[in-house]
Amino acid sequence: MERRESIRNIAIVAHVDHGKTTLVDAMLWQSGAFRTNQDVGERVMDSNDLEREKGITILAKNTAIRYGDVKINIIDTPGHADFGGEVERGLAMVDAVLLLVDASEGPLPQTRFVLRKALEAHLPVMLVINKVDRPDARIAEVLDETYALFLDLDATEEQIEFPIIYTNARAGHASSAGPDQLEENLIPLFDMILKHVPAPEYDPEHPLQALVTNLDASPYLGRLALCRVRHGTLRKGETVAWCRADGTIEHVRLSELFVAEELERVPTDEAGPGEIAAIAGIPQVTIGETIADISDPRPLPVLTVDEPSLSMTIGINTSPLAGLSGSKLTATMLKNRLDQELIGNVSLRVAPTERPDAWEVQGRGELQLAVLVETMRREGFELTVGKPQVVTRMIDGKRHEPMERLAIDVPEDFAGVVIQLLGIRKGRMEQMVNHGTGWVRIEEIVPARGLIGFRTEFLTETRGTGQLHHVLDGFEPWHGEIRSRGNGSLIADRQGPVTAHALFTLQERGELFVDPGVMVYGGMVIGINARSEDMDVNPTREKKLTNMRASSADELVRLTPARHLSLEQSLEFIAEDECVEVTPNAVRLRKTELDPTKRRQADKKRKGL
Repeated sequence: MERRESIRNIAIVAHVDHGKTTLVDAMLWQSGAFRTNQDVGERVMDSNDLEREKGITILAKNTAIRYGDVKINIIDTPGHADFGGEVERGLAMVDAVLLLVDASEGPLPQTRFVLRKALEAHLPVMLVINKVDRPDARIAEVLDETYALFLDLDATEEQIEFPIIYTNARAGHASSAGPDQLEENLIPLFDMILKHVPAPEYDPEHPLQALVTNLDASPYLGRLALCRVRHGTLRKGETVAWCRADGTIEHVRLSELFVAEELERVPTDEAGPGEIAAIAGIPQVTIGETIADISDPRPLPVLTVDEPSLSMTIGINTSPLAGLSGSKLTATMLKNRLDQELIGNVSLRVAPTERPDAWEVQGRGELQLAVLVETMRREGFELTVGKPQVVTRMIDGKRHEPMERLAIDVPEDFAGVVIQLLGIRKGRMEQMVNHGTGWVRIEEIVPARGLIGFRTEFLTETRGTGQLHHVLDGFEPWHGEIRSRGNGSLIADRQGPVTAHALFTLQERGELFVDPGVMVYGGMVIGINARSEDMDVNPTREKKLTNMRASSADELVRLTPARHLSLEQSLEFIAEDECVEVTPNAVRLRKTELDPTKRRQADKKRKGL
């Protein structure tokens, strides 16, 4: 095997918000990717609107910088476990990883997730302790926690002997000597990459092999396949063997070939071993397939990713207000859009349901599914989305359910109430640490279905101060019934505009979700009942007018401000017999069955009456 010393391929992995994309920004600036006076936004790699709004990376992206004579290909991966399919694909393209850890927060559940994936791929790891300038940084303890995490994940001796570098990514400073000796540039980081990242290995006698690890699209060229070239050389205009996932082999011509240079894809005539390239000319190519030599095609193993752990039903909008704001309303349009999503998202599954206009979509978590629904909503779709459900498995004849490893940081005053909330949800405490700063970290193993709807309640109980992160930890036997939401719903019993007069009397019944003037319909959920049962109410009742003047006629109607739920909050809130109506202009909660008589009959049947 020979090495190609002019290339290095690395992926940056970390927990959410530990500074991956900010570090890539600094590396691009210091490598000369931008002009001195160029107007470049923060987190330039987070390019789509949802990523910028949520402040997280959703899609793995690649860029390339030059350091001396070496080209460094960088894959910026998501930190959230819900987008684990993106992480797994990113790791298939690289020869080493930079593990980023916050100098104060230390390793968190998603740090464990991304590190486990890197160790399973037998990739060398370099540790970057970021945000060393934080006033609450505890660098020595974080380093010890990271070593403990490596041991806990059964890392080999070579993997545990990782190099360490300290950075302040926002300022673009780094040091390998210690957190108190930061240099005013990232040269120590670049030097560490050249020294410890192995150059790509290839066999000069081996025929062409390139693994398709990601997909993109161009308005001019159609589908682009992103490949890591293992052996041989890709050439523009060449005819190659396309080894499909179903085992068949076709001959195709590469119409265009691109490689990454900073933030741009630049055309090239050839891409040699170790290079990450984008090819055009194969409209049906999918992730995990191989581009090989036409005379000696040798397919690489197809990429495998973790199975989904959560599902929800997505169907067309069937409410009385359907079609008012969306342009894509039919079942055919919805099915075509879901099929299109499957091409580029290997961690999703779509299965038919009993209804011809609804499908079961399975994914890694609530956030991944909510991002899909939000993306479709912005494209003009109107949808009905059911309550998230866990995907169970039969193991040795017994039903097993997914378990989540949950890490919570809360002020110590709220530790008791959080432990009580998790106890109701069948949580099992693994660890509780008080760092002496007034904050407590609690680690628990909780059934995944126990966390559906937990975040909203958690933020309410901790006055918005708590932080929680969770990641799939495996499967355990079914834990029995878990108490769901304790409050019932206030349900509109007729269609019409909401009046302030009606809301004034209804606000004593519970918390409201609608404002005066909003159009509602029979079966729509307009608030939370203070009691445990559902209640049908009339939010459209108008004040009767007479020609008699009352002493209170000029008094203002004082209303408590309505609570407006986001899409994620709505999916967490709904009960088993409820769903979310999602349109480009509104998110509404409703009963699955709008007819009150049929609802009562179904409720009696469910209770066995």
